[in-house]
Formats: sequence, structure tokens, C-alpha cells
Amino acid sequence: MKAEYINPFLESARIVIEQVANIRPTTGQLGVKDVKFVESYIWIQIGMTGQMEGDIVFGLAEEVALKMVSAMMGGFTVTEMDEMGKSAISELGNMISGNASTMLFNQGVRVDITPPKLVQSATAAGFVPKKALTIPLIMENIGELDIQVLIT
Repeated sequence: MKAEYINPFLESARIVIEQVANIRPTTGQLGVKDVKFVESYIWIQIGMTGQMEGDIVFGLAEEVALKMVSAMMGGFTVTEMDEMGKSAISELGNMISGNASTMLFNQGVRVDITPPKLVQSATAAGFVPKKALTIPLIMENIGELDIQVLIT
């Protein structure tokens, strides 16, 4: 698994988060780990087809997702992950992935992305744990957004 696979998603996440939430995230430690869906997390899963096949999975603790949605809504406090919040957090994943796919295209890699799938329960995901290239983005006063790239 090559580290350059994650770079467009990392750069895109930084740009998008800064634009929609007015926060400049910092980068955590790059690593390879088993992806496991854990409870009390919100997962945004986006598939990729083309020259890169696999999934991009963004993971946030529920309280981090609520803070992120609040920041995206101009500071309006969101206290529960209702349909509006789910839509906003899904769109965040979609914007990051769409921007990253454009970056990849500009590097000569053609990929298409699927619409985001929001997963709030490990059992609902139907996901088999596997190895992923992963890096957390640390957002001051919000928490961490974990970016996981699973390329087949």
C-alpha cells in the first residue's frame, strides 16, 4: 500500500474543512491498521472505481461529528445527529472525496466515487475488518477525523 494514495484525501480534507468549518486541521501519524467499525462512531464510506479500486472511510466519534456539523452550520449548536446532521456530515465526506478525485485526475489517475454511505453501527456496515492506510486529522476544539484508505 502506497502512502501517496492517501495524500490527495488528506490535502482535500484540509482544504474542505478549512472552507466549511473555518478550522485549520493538523495531521496526525500515518499508519497501517485494521479498520474496525466501533460503536458511538459515525462512518462515511465512499467507494472508488477506475484506476484505484476500494473505499475511503472517514470516521468520527459521534460528539466530534456533532461539533463538526455545528461548525459547518456557522456555530449553530447541534445536539443530536438528526437527518440534517447526517446529510451535512455525508456531504463533508462527499466534498473531500470529490475534491481528492479531481486531484488524482490531475496526477493522471482516473477514479470515480460512489455517493457517501453513512454508517452508525458496526453491524449495519456489513464490513469485514481489513488493513487500511490511515491518518487522523486533528481539528482544534472539535476532535479527530480519521481518514482510512482501503485500496484493493
